[in-house]
Amino acid sequence: MTKLRTALVGCGKVGHFHAKAFARLAQSEFTAVCDANLSRAQEFAKQYGVKAYDNVEMMIRDAKIDMLSVCTPHPIHAAIAVPAAKMGCHVLIEKPLASNLADCDAILAAAKQGDAKVGTVCQRRFYRPCMRMKKAIDDGKIGKPIIGTVTMLGWRDKAYYESDPWRGTWQGEGGGVLVNQAPHQLDLLLWYMGEIDEVYGVWKNLNHPYIEVEDTAVVIVKFKNGGIGNILVSNSQNPALYGKVHIHGENGASIGVQTDGGAMFIAGVSSITEPPYNDIWTVDGEASHLDAWKTQDSEFFNSVDSMYYYHQLQIEDFLNSLTGQGPTLIDGDAGRRTVELIEAIYRSTKENKVIKFPLV
Repeated sequence: MTKLRTALVGCGKVGHFHAKAFARLAQSEFTAVCDANLSRAQEFAKQYGVKAYDNVEMMIRDAKIDMLSVCTPHPIHAAIAVPAAKMGCHVLIEKPLASNLADCDAILAAAKQGDAKVGTVCQRRFYRPCMRMKKAIDDGKIGKPIIGTVTMLGWRDKAYYESDPWRGTWQGEGGGVLVNQAPHQLDLLLWYMGEIDEVYGVWKNLNHPYIEVEDTAVVIVKFKNGGIGNILVSNSQNPALYGKVHIHGENGASIGVQTDGGAMFIAGVSSITEPPYNDIWTVDGEASHLDAWKTQDSEFFNSVDSMYYYHQLQIEDFLNSLTGQGPTLIDGDAGRRTVELIEAIYRSTKENKVIKFPLV
């Protein structure tokens, strides 16, 4: 089996998910870590028996890195990924791909220049209920998907925003609930519904006066396939309720998933409260399967370390794509589409008008 020399940048909470996967996967030779704080990198590296750096390009050259995970705050993704990709190093980037479209395009251009591949971490695609929905759509079980909805009602308290200095700021985070909590559900919506034609959105800060960014957004979407959609995402419900993605087909059948229930987990801090499950399924002849699927999927989800397992699946998928085993499930273009949607919502609110796609 081909082994790739792997490394990560950003020795924080989510970095441990990547490090554990790199240390365990057969395709990976975990080699190095990098952080702007060298002492933090050294402490992190000691746990995994790898070398520590505080300069990305030096690490790639010195340790001959083939593939790099970027686990830093969103606004500095491009500053790391662009030089790495230009050097021919493949890059897997935590969601979102970047905090703005210009940075996304810079990353993708650098990858083309360096003949490198880019992936975006959206590990919820690998949840069994989410995979089941995609297969049902691809198999034509609901006809053309004509209505898609995202409802994510969560909660973030003051302690959460104070846990890292970059949280809740435009400069440090690039946005609020849209950029940080919602990308997983937005990615699923786009995966199921396809390309966007136009968007009208409104964002607000409803009950978090101590942050700069939005805690709530409501959006109307028109898709290029003729379908329509609605997005409601919020960090203003205490206690948190759920995250759901529902798709309705032209033949009248509906399918859906609750990706998150109860308190939304915080990487490296809290655990996942409830297993994901298909909460709606009216496909002809399959509606009676719903209870059995929920039981089976929940049993499996609870049998693994769910905080880590799905990251490993995605990292393994990306490594497989680098060794000639087919395309990765979530590439850089998919990551860009989510950021384009988020940027369109911000622009729509600022200009108070419908935003046409593609953004220019």
